[in-house]
Amino acid sequence: MTETLDPDDWGAFARAAHAALDRAITETASLRARPVWRPMPDGVRAALRQPLPQQPQALDTVLDEAWQTILSYPMGNTHPRFWMWYMGASSLTGALADFLAAFDGSNLGGGNHAAAETERQVIDWLKEIAGFPSGASGTLTSGGSAANLIALTVARNEAAEIDLRAEGLAALPRPLRFYASDQVHGCHQKAVELLGLGNRALRRIPTDAACRMDIAALAEAIAEDRRAGWQPACVIATAGTVNTGAIDPLPAIADLCRGEGLWLHVDGCIGALARLSADHRHLLDGMERADSLALDPHKSLHVPFEAGCVLIRDPQAHLRGFALHSEYLDPSARGIAAASWLLDLGLQTSRGFRALKIWMMLKEQGVDRFGRIIGRNIDQAHLLAARINGEPRLELLAPVTLDIVCFRYNPGGLDAEALETLNTEIMMRLQEAGTVAFSDTTVHGVHGLRAAICNHRTTDEDLDIAVSSLLATGDALVSGGLTAQDTIFQ
Repeated sequence: MTETLDPDDWGAFARAAHAALDRAITETASLRARPVWRPMPDGVRAALRQPLPQQPQALDTVLDEAWQTILSYPMGNTHPRFWMWYMGASSLTGALADFLAAFDGSNLGGGNHAAAETERQVIDWLKEIAGFPSGASGTLTSGGSAANLIALTVARNEAAEIDLRAEGLAALPRPLRFYASDQVHGCHQKAVELLGLGNRALRRIPTDAACRMDIAALAEAIAEDRRAGWQPACVIATAGTVNTGAIDPLPAIADLCRGEGLWLHVDGCIGALARLSADHRHLLDGMERADSLALDPHKSLHVPFEAGCVLIRDPQAHLRGFALHSEYLDPSARGIAAASWLLDLGLQTSRGFRALKIWMMLKEQGVDRFGRIIGRNIDQAHLLAARINGEPRLELLAPVTLDIVCFRYNPGGLDAEALETLNTEIMMRLQEAGTVAFSDTTVHGVHGLRAAICNHRTTDEDLDIAVSSLLATGDALVSGGLTAQDTIFQ
């Protein structure tokens, strides 16, 4: 017989696959009873450093090893008290969709098939959620970093006074300048570097006490750059900063961009989908006026990684940025190639079928439920802030807008260095205990902890557990001998 990668025994494969699915369901149903995270033992880490397998092994054996090593030590973001980084908590329906998409096996570079049409449908739904016109363009991406890069590429090319794809950056008559707040996500620096503009082309605008871009400072920077010979090209407004969840003044920035003839890009990877919440969608007013928007279904929609999206208001500008004719990808009047190529909207020629998990989850749950869950997370962030304000030893570091809370444990009598050490140790001990996962950050020069409550499994009781554990851990460390002069724990 000709060798293939199909099972020799279809019945045995089915039994192993069903057992794996059953265990995944059981593990997910019991998440709350498990630690948020646990350290990986040295033996497990060593088991993941093996020689290249040369001969076949039974699927049952491979699955058993995967459960004992890889799948028993996850990051923890599916747990209801994982608030460390802003990422979704995944879902079994999305996981099932990933399996079905892999079974389907379609390449979403383009072609005349149902998977490509599913992506177009999902893009239409996301445009409707974002308030973009039906004629706008869009594409699914690996995440926000790729979505922002695509948008800034189109913005760069449209701002250039030359055919930049043909002539290159050396032919620019004036250097381009992009603007963002000092709270902008680091992926934008990477983007301008990859676009050949250099980090110097990204001018950071100061923020106010609420971590929102200062519109007067933005206007002054644009005028100053014009006088100095720069060509202002694009303003990157943030709808939900990764640090604090602040939302830049979108209507005012949109007005300024229209008056100055600048491209407005909104990084909405944190907050854009809050438009689904009836009680909070007003926070995103003005976002729909953007020329481009990045958003992340693998965050607030809890679609399993990877699933990002970029929307471009002008579909022709989008195509001008990426479309490329290749002889081996000629369209045809009929057959599999009788369709526009989705690869003309981004960087990848080979693309996975990301759309199915978004399609299935939106169909199964409906946007009203997603809106209620997003709204609940925002309300929980405000509830946590209220708890922090009510505890003498806890201190809020920034106003709460969306579902991110920045704070620190401060018993008094400690300098900044000792407080940073103390809070970092609290964070790590809570993680190692498997109780709650916070991250740490710095807000306007002050170090503290951060809870990003983007989690459909989080309950108000989880907030109580977190605050009680935080206080108990901090109190125990302080009573153990930390003084104002200590900078490390003994």
